[in-house]
Amino acid sequence: MGKVLTFLTGRIKQKKRLNTIFVQEPARPIWMHCASLGEFEQGRPLLEAFREQYPDTKILLTFFSPSGYEIQKSTPWADYVFYLPIDTPRNARKFLDNIQPKAAVFIKYEFWYFYLTGLKKRNIPTYLVSARFRPGQPFFKRYGTAFRKMLTCFTHIFVQDDRSLRLLETLQTDYPPVTVAGDTRFDRVMKAAEKDGTPEELKQLFKKPLLLAGSTWPQDHKLLKQLAQDCPQLQIVIAPHEIHPSTRQTLQRFFKPLEPVFYSDCKLQKHVTDKPKQKQTRTAEVDFKQTLIIDRMGILSSVYRHATLCYIGGGFHKAGIHNVLEPAVYGKTLLFGPHYHKSKEAEDLIHLGAAQCVTDYNSLLTAVNHWLEQTKEREKAESIAKEYVHQHTGATRLILKTMADRVP
Repeated sequence: MGKVLTFLTGRIKQKKRLNTIFVQEPARPIWMHCASLGEFEQGRPLLEAFREQYPDTKILLTFFSPSGYEIQKSTPWADYVFYLPIDTPRNARKFLDNIQPKAAVFIKYEFWYFYLTGLKKRNIPTYLVSARFRPGQPFFKRYGTAFRKMLTCFTHIFVQDDRSLRLLETLQTDYPPVTVAGDTRFDRVMKAAEKDGTPEELKQLFKKPLLLAGSTWPQDHKLLKQLAQDCPQLQIVIAPHEIHPSTRQTLQRFFKPLEPVFYSDCKLQKHVTDKPKQKQTRTAEVDFKQTLIIDRMGILSSVYRHATLCYIGGGFHKAGIHNVLEPAVYGKTLLFGPHYHKSKEAEDLIHLGAAQCVTDYNSLLTAVNHWLEQTKEREKAESIAKEYVHQHTGATRLILKTMADRVP
């Protein structure tokens, strides 16, 4: 209920500002739309590139979901950040009349009929970036006429893989040019890996071997709790999918026998030496604990670099697994549950031998013990994972080059 309320009230609160700001400050921005936080991370390399390539052009960023808007509403990569008004003829017409974008970029799966047809009517260059298509989608069904029409509204479609291109080629629709550009997330994780954003107080709590479980759900927690009990030598660091007070209370109760430490409880003491040029050091007030829970957003992608093994949450949930590229860029061996088939990268890494699917607790325990004991095999898998990410970079550069002819 809380998310629905935020979804509605957020749009109501912004209505007046959205209707007036572009009248007061005519900007003709480049407009990027993302469904949520995951799509923002996919589009972020483009936002950063827009800043560099078009320094005098304003950038408008919109979200459908509160989870994206609330976290990125102050992002430095956009001049304006709003919720996208609900897709109705009136809302779309008013929105486009107000902002008058010089170009529009939709990330991955965002298809809004009235916005797209409105953009086409106004002859505004419109791009679909990092798209992936599957046979089960409405575009490829007999009832999908309206969806196929939306495809014709794009100036250019950039897909992640050849399979998506082949699917589009089966349509009788007069769709726009399609380029297999790859996935911009590869560029994003490569850039993010250049700097370690892990807080110092958190680093001091890490001990090897360390299993980092990222974006976990309750189904994952059951396995991780048992794993901690059976492998006392293994430190388990958990970054839950959702972080709010009720989540913390639930995790405290569930992991109580393991006496978990929450990152937010780690207070620092600063020790300054008498030597004027010697650096200040920090130590945490908590002793080592086997189970550590990261209850802070925005640092998981950096923390992965400190793990021995990485467990990707969501594989035992219908939502599917989270981003496997964030740990893969550091050359980490990956474990995850059976719901991974929506992730091409997960499928690729399994095929290459850098990731493993676990189907229950026993297979998880076996996999963890295997990878910890077989050091040479693990090092080989780590090299494969890192090389896989390196080989798939470059999508952002290709997209920018293609857009340059149409974006004034």
